[in-house]
Amino acid sequence: MNFKIPERKRKTIKRLYKIALVIIGLVIVIFNDTFGKLEGFVEFIALYFILVFITIAHWLFKQIKSLIRLKNEKAKTELMHLKSQVNPHFFFNMLNNLYGLVDKDSKKAQELILKLSDMMRYSIYDGEKDRVLLSEEIAYLENYIELHKMRYHKAIDIQFNIETNDTNYEIMPLLFIILLENAFKHGVENLRENAYVHITLTAHNSELTFEIENNFDETQDNPETGIGLKNLKRRLELVYPKKHTLTISKTDTIYNATLNIKGL
Repeated sequence: MNFKIPERKRKTIKRLYKIALVIIGLVIVIFNDTFGKLEGFVEFIALYFILVFITIAHWLFKQIKSLIRLKNEKAKTELMHLKSQVNPHFFFNMLNNLYGLVDKDSKKAQELILKLSDMMRYSIYDGEKDRVLLSEEIAYLENYIELHKMRYHKAIDIQFNIETNDTNYEIMPLLFIILLENAFKHGVENLRENAYVHITLTAHNSELTFEIENNFDETQDNPETGIGLKNLKRRLELVYPKKHTLTISKTDTIYNATLNIKGL
């Protein structure tokens, strides 16, 4: 049978214990000359200071534990906020395209709506989870690519190579979408011809590498600007501290991003 002391009574006991320590300390200081010669007084003082030390150590432990908890709660809140910012403008652009397709090609509009609803469901519900399966993240990226293929009226060389025997690794949701979205936003959208996006995802021995390369128009905006990459970098710092590297390289017309995560 478990006996649990009520919270109010526990607080009262703690308060009385602290008061008792203070009173005993004052008695020792004031009446040291009187009780100093008594047998066992030295041992009593030693026991008293041990209790004081334990009390201070317990208080410090509680303060440190409280600070860690607050830090973790703050990081979790920040992470949730960052996830909510991932790709709202993509959905906005797709809805605008759907509006124009409804009258022109209703069948294509219906297909877009179905794929878009799958993506929105994943972003809203699975995006809130701490971890998702790698296979689910891959399916999300494939839906994104298919949507863009349906959206653009030009030839795009898109290659998505997956090199792994295990897609059951658990990873942070919405991990790669910003890199893929940047490839389309800063590359495909601004190129009239010869646009390409090449993606390679490898996962072996608890290590994952996602590499994406695309060409872009050097006269347009810089692919490294915007909140997208800052968002991704901060989420990686929060979820995979000291376990990841994000390498970005750029020439006049080629942009390459490689994300590596160890210890999955």
